[in-house]
Amino acid sequence: MGQSNISAGIAETTTRFLAGFVGSALLVLGTGVSVLAADLSEAEALPVPRHADGSIIISGDSSDFAGIWVPDYRDRAPAFNFDEVKMKPWAKGLYEARQTHDLEPHARCKASGAVRQLLTPYGVEIVDIPELQRLYIFDIGGPHTWREVYMDGRSHPADFEHNNYGHSIGWWEGDTLVIDSVGYNTEFWFERRGLPHTTQAHVIEYYTRTDKDNMAYRFVLQDPMTYDSSVEGSVHLRWSGDVELFEYICQQSNYAPDLMVNKDGRAVGRTSSIAP
Repeated sequence: MGQSNISAGIAETTTRFLAGFVGSALLVLGTGVSVLAADLSEAEALPVPRHADGSIIISGDSSDFAGIWVPDYRDRAPAFNFDEVKMKPWAKGLYEARQTHDLEPHARCKASGAVRQLLTPYGVEIVDIPELQRLYIFDIGGPHTWREVYMDGRSHPADFEHNNYGHSIGWWEGDTLVIDSVGYNTEFWFERRGLPHTTQAHVIEYYTRTDKDNMAYRFVLQDPMTYDSSVEGSVHLRWSGDVELFEYICQQSNYAPDLMVNKDGRAVGRTSSIAP
């Protein structure tokens, strides 16, 4: 390791220590000081980048569109209303079965729709192309694929071949990007915990860029064949402007055969024997 890297590492460690120390001290001084610190933090946040017409730039800023959105696992882990979810008996059985193994399709290079696409620590790249009336969300980790969102005002087709990403249409509600998706197959987990779904799943997602470096994301999943209530959740996304989409080769069977094949050496096609 070079001297410059060592110095940079020491500087970063020192900065984090001082930040933690100052933060603790402010808490000790009382709520008033904590609120003041929060206000100062918000004041220092850079505003949301906008196009000339005032509309939100979903990624990058007016001069640089490179960068990715990554889930912020530091102190804002994904939140779901899991304790309030009422599963059908078959769904509960499938969920419990999924807790006994590591056969999540995403770990076997399968594309994963909706919120699961955002949960990889490598993040996603969101590319808005107004001229084409399309928006794309690119996976960086996992299967390294992409999802297409139609922004031209169309409706969902009546006859659609279900797939891992479904059929997505989007629009803007003020500063919030809304994406409505149907047409999912059942070849992926909805999120890391293993919540099941069927082809009747209907997902609405809300992306709100709150400032230059932060995005609030929330979703609502309705699947009457699986749940008696909606599944809702949120994820905090953090902007990383110094990273671009990079080459990523998903694991092959020679890297993780115990996850991808059964004891007879045949590929595992389903995550559970009781999957509908």
